[in-house]
Amino acid sequence: MFTAVTSECAPPVEYAVAVERFLVSAGLSTASQRIYRIALTTWSWMLVERESPVGAARRGAAAPVVPLGLLDSATAPSRLEAGFAAREAAVGARTANRELAILRSALSWWRAREWVTSDPTSAIRRRIATAPSIETLTDDQARAVLRLRAPLREQALWHAVYDSGGGIERILALDVPDLDPNGRRTRPRLPGEPLHWRAATGTLLALLAAGRPSGPLFLTDRRAPADTLARDRCAVTGRGRLSYRRAAELFTAATQGLDTAGRGWTLRQLRR
Repeated sequence: MFTAVTSECAPPVEYAVAVERFLVSAGLSTASQRIYRIALTTWSWMLVERESPVGAARRGAAAPVVPLGLLDSATAPSRLEAGFAAREAAVGARTANRELAILRSALSWWRAREWVTSDPTSAIRRRIATAPSIETLTDDQARAVLRLRAPLREQALWHAVYDSGGGIERILALDVPDLDPNGRRTRPRLPGEPLHWRAATGTLLALLAAGRPSGPLFLTDRRAPADTLARDRCAVTGRGRLSYRRAAELFTAATQGLDTAGRGWTLRQLRR
């Protein structure tokens, strides 16, 4: 007797559909699902030999429609290997390696269901992640950055990084009550030496915190996922703490026009 195959059991035709089925099965948090989806979408651009968007353009870009069967094609290994090399050059070995591991996890899951029969990443070797030397921006370059037209959040963050010379992760970890507006610094109760900044930076930070008595100082554009820790969520807006990754993406995208190479600078280069 013939038994109909449901759409849930049938192998998906499109790569994007296979990605969603993998994510649903993986038991990941909402935040992790988002990271995995972005990484797997990046690989789809490589499969059709197109450059993946970066920065703000990456969030709004429509991913190409890719047949899942393209992973079994003769061209897939060379395309993915070339794309991986380009990705390493753009974002560094650490991020490229992480995205490779995510694709391999998905491939393993798809192969177990015989949706894909080969591993087009088998020839790709993980890169050794080394700490590159950081060339600090000149005073003229930094001033050009601080003159850019940008949202208040970015203006406040960039000024705080440049003025204080503090660690970026430490600055992003600040909560609204950590500010000492009168002293133009962080409050002494925090671990480590207080961070200090000029009056203009203090004004930007005060404007950023206006109307919020508590919670993270630097917030995301969207509401935080339901599983976000209370300390990383603003009780007034429902938005979460801005991540280093997102802050770095925004800075690089914003400074592409200032960088003669056209790549944009890194947020760490702004530190004095």
